[in-house]
Amino acid sequence: MAAQLRARLTDWTVIVPLLAVLLLVLTWGRELSGPLVVVVAAFLAGAVLAAVHHAEVVAHRVGEPFGSLVLAVAVTVIEVALIVTLMISGGEKTQSLARDTVFAAVMITCNGILGLSLLLGALRRGVAVFNSEGSGGALATVATLATLSLVVPTFTTSRPGPQFSPAQLAFAAVASLALYGLFVMVQTGRHRDYFLPVTSEGAVIESDGHAAPPSTRKALLSLVLLLISLVAVVGDAKSVSPTIEAATAKANLPHSFVGVLIALLVLLPETLAAVRAARRDRVQISLNLALGSAMASIGLTIPAIALAMIWLEGPLVLGLGGTQMTLLALTVVTGVLTVVPGRATLLQGGVHLVLLAAFVFLAASP
Repeated sequence: MAAQLRARLTDWTVIVPLLAVLLLVLTWGRELSGPLVVVVAAFLAGAVLAAVHHAEVVAHRVGEPFGSLVLAVAVTVIEVALIVTLMISGGEKTQSLARDTVFAAVMITCNGILGLSLLLGALRRGVAVFNSEGSGGALATVATLATLSLVVPTFTTSRPGPQFSPAQLAFAAVASLALYGLFVMVQTGRHRDYFLPVTSEGAVIESDGHAAPPSTRKALLSLVLLLISLVAVVGDAKSVSPTIEAATAKANLPHSFVGVLIALLVLLPETLAAVRAARRDRVQISLNLALGSAMASIGLTIPAIALAMIWLEGPLVLGLGGTQMTLLALTVVTGVLTVVPGRATLLQGGVHLVLLAAFVFLAASP
């Protein structure tokens, strides 16, 4: 028992979050030099990876589809924290940061993670198999949330520019929470089997047949370390945010590209989790992660940002431009054609990855 405890305490997933918090205390309020920025950024990335690792431990304890929800919510908390942190310190340039980050998260999850998962699943067995009822419902929810929160503001007339009035923002926030809550109720309740992995014949796989779930004690320890990791992520992100913005400007990239960088950083561990699931022939879990993260990114981030606007100054720009709306519409149409059959080949995975490449290229060169 003592040896197991020592091994646990010397694990990198324990050490890195604690060191990241210590680094946060030592650097808080200080102007960081170049080498120190690199060190803080390294521990920031390590804290993100540790946070999702501990979320996975908790997820393994509670089982599917609750596990995918834990991961999605953990990633969304990190995303909201980064957005609010940068908005506080960024001034007028960050008025559209929430929109840019949320849209980037949707494109990365619905094209990058989904496409890569289908590609790996198809390479493993020739055809990636998943449950069309669950995935189709999740995609419909993502499309509704994205349209309501990111497309509608472009066409409202109560405020100049692509933004909601306070009443409209409040309605969008409440509607987003309601939709997300309804989806969670369906996913974890009566139709839980729609979100479980399936065999080639369509039979539901109730158990993964892998390692036994962790003990309650281990899961609680991971929950505490998850919270510590999130604190480290938020604080260290604030420390390196001026450097991120300066590097973006120096590279002659649009300021909106900062949102893409945030989404890429936050969703990297989620991508790794989805890849691992796809390689184990559990494509449905990968799609749960992809679409669940997209849904949480909108359904939880928009209400959180709307609440934060009570204290933040300046307008909140949410409406997408023409190019972004075109990419979103193409993603939704392609996603529908992908998930409805419940089976996908290398072609569908490749199409989604090309859409992601188009998004990143156009974000860097609008």
